[in-house]
Amino acid sequence: MTSQSSHSDKILVVDDSPDNVFLIKTILEEEGYTISTAENGISALAKLKASPCDLVLLDLMMPGMDGYEVTNHIRKEMKLPQYIPILLITAHDAPNVAHGLDLGADDFIRKPVTVDELLARVRSLLRLKHSMDERDEIARQREDFVSRLTHDLRTPLVAADRMLMLFQQGALGTLSPQMQEVIAIMSRSNINLLSMVNTLLEVYRFEAGSKTLVLQPINLGRLLEEVIGELAPLAQEKTLSLNLDFTEESSTNKVMGDRLELHRLFTNLLGNAIKFTDSGSVNICLTSERQFNKSSQSQLSRKSNSVDYIRIEIADTGSGIPPEEQATIFERFRQGSHKSSGSGLGLYLARRIVEAHKGIILLNSELDKGSVFIVLLPTKNEKISNYEL
Repeated sequence: MTSQSSHSDKILVVDDSPDNVFLIKTILEEEGYTISTAENGISALAKLKASPCDLVLLDLMMPGMDGYEVTNHIRKEMKLPQYIPILLITAHDAPNVAHGLDLGADDFIRKPVTVDELLARVRSLLRLKHSMDERDEIARQREDFVSRLTHDLRTPLVAADRMLMLFQQGALGTLSPQMQEVIAIMSRSNINLLSMVNTLLEVYRFEAGSKTLVLQPINLGRLLEEVIGELAPLAQEKTLSLNLDFTEESSTNKVMGDRLELHRLFTNLLGNAIKFTDSGSVNICLTSERQFNKSSQSQLSRKSNSVDYIRIEIADTGSGIPPEEQATIFERFRQGSHKSSGSGLGLYLARRIVEAHKGIILLNSELDKGSVFIVLLPTKNEKISNYEL
């Protein structure tokens, strides 16, 4: 029989029967696979933790920890660097294996196993494993390339911004009114591009797991006042009123958070509110909250209602968001249908920042009546460790 295997493939055989282990080990080693064995579920999990393999052949009925429990543990509790296919081995008179497949197993084979069927199923699952590894590697290389490219793009953009600033300040000579107008347009375009590059870079930092939050007590009332002051000129250009309202209790409560990231979050949300509102107002409300109402409970994924939160609402009188877009509004690269919609990364980044702070972000919107973005952040009484992806 011609071998179709890769000598680098490592297979873990888990079975409490020494005879079964010997038979399967002999068959697979003749094909060039590297085989390790475990006599029970606990031993199998220990071996996987110490040295991940490419495929697990798992007996379903074992004393102590059975194959169901092992499968569930591998899929839901073990943080393995790569996906490992699981092939269940079960007797003909054993219970239905559907439960094992529902728990995350990839295939099954019944005892007594035949050589051809065993090898065919092993080759099939290893092809699956290799294709997934290749896909993940391509994705990793693509994200690494985009991250590096984005980082490198910042240098010329920052340099261009400094040069345009010098022109506007007259450091390089007096400019005619026409040139001043051209330089102003170039400066705005460069700032917008730099903002997009910075957003993309932050997104890839989160997704690459290289983002670290520097946590400290944050007074959200003061932070929001700062953000409003920075964005007030944009609202004034559109004759929009910016209103901040907070209770005495919420003004003194603090959250444990990364000040830079929370500043980025509220700048994003408030900037969007101004951007998509042509007339009327943008209202920011800051309150304390302990319990959630029934209408929002399902959206909160059963978050505990006994935790103290600070609730930040950013409401605008803009055009609103269509119902069909609301379900995916916080997903990556989901651009809205509005003529002013951007890259589709801003709200995705906002969600990642909120989730990194163990918080929740929600949206209520109605066409032609405006939108309300709601951010719930745990107060300083909630223990939050440094964020890890």
